[in-house]
Amino acid sequence: MNAIQPSRPPSQPIQKRRVTPRPKRHLRQRSYKVMALESTAKIAVNLVITAVAASALTQLLPYHWLQQEKLREISTEVKLMEGHVNGLQAEFSRNFDPQEAKIIRQRQGYRFDPNQRQIVLMNQDRREDEQREPSP
Repeated sequence: MNAIQPSRPPSQPIQKRRVTPRPKRHLRQRSYKVMALESTAKIAVNLVITAVAASALTQLLPYHWLQQEKLREISTEVKLMEGHVNGLQAEFSRNFDPQEAKIIRQRQGYRFDPNQRQIVLMNQDRREDEQREPSP
């Protein structure tokens, strides 16, 4: 019962089952047809996808170019308005500057400080013409 069994099985040739040969040629032809049909279907689907993508691009590119042109126009207008706004802000800050208030009132009201002399510029050519012509 507890006998030691040999480590090697007895050397008897193992009999393999014989496989009956199938007609492989018919299976190969069928698999080639299936592979050809599958490849054709893949190519057709890829061509359809390519055509749809090309059509979408032809419709989207003019729209994209139009939007880029509008964006350029708007950015140009923004730059112009920024300059205008900066000028207005500078004028606003100058108008509400307490040190400038007196000068601004004088300019807008044509009033002058009593300590300040008014200067009137005259055309020199007119004075010479008036001196040449005798007064009646």
